[in-house]
Amino acid sequence: MGFFRDLSKQAKRMSSDEEFLGFIKVIESLVSKILSLAMVAVILVSVVDLIVYLWQDLFFQPPVGFFSTTVIKIFGFFLNILIALELLENITAYLKNHAVQVELVIITSLVAVARKIIILDLEKVDGIELIGLAIAILALSISFMIVRFINKRSRDEH
Repeated sequence: MGFFRDLSKQAKRMSSDEEFLGFIKVIESLVSKILSLAMVAVILVSVVDLIVYLWQDLFFQPPVGFFSTTVIKIFGFFLNILIALELLENITAYLKNHAVQVELVIITSLVAVARKIIILDLEKVDGIELIGLAIAILALSISFMIVRFINKRSRDEH
């Protein structure tokens, strides 16, 4: 019975808006920290995977040029790590400021679309997909310019 009484007291304390918002901030912070640790693990595993892949390709494959796999595939691995680093930057920026930084999110999206274009196999893609990628790049670029302009203007005013 003591457990339910304590739980009831806790619930009553949480009924005030300030207490509840404080609880939500604690949960947000905890989730952000867990996501940061998970992203660090993903980045480290990706870097090890890239090193193993390059090692095997350089020393254990019969030589066909410098790399037996295409350089484009290797670029894809590097860009995956770069995107993961950008996501980690987004999470840590959230931890610092407790706000999503739209400019960082747009940059991360641009890097992801750039990765898609760099590794794109033009023989397997139709025109609609290319048009879609072009529209995505245009929309993200315009969004970035708008956010950059607004951020610059607000910094100049202060």
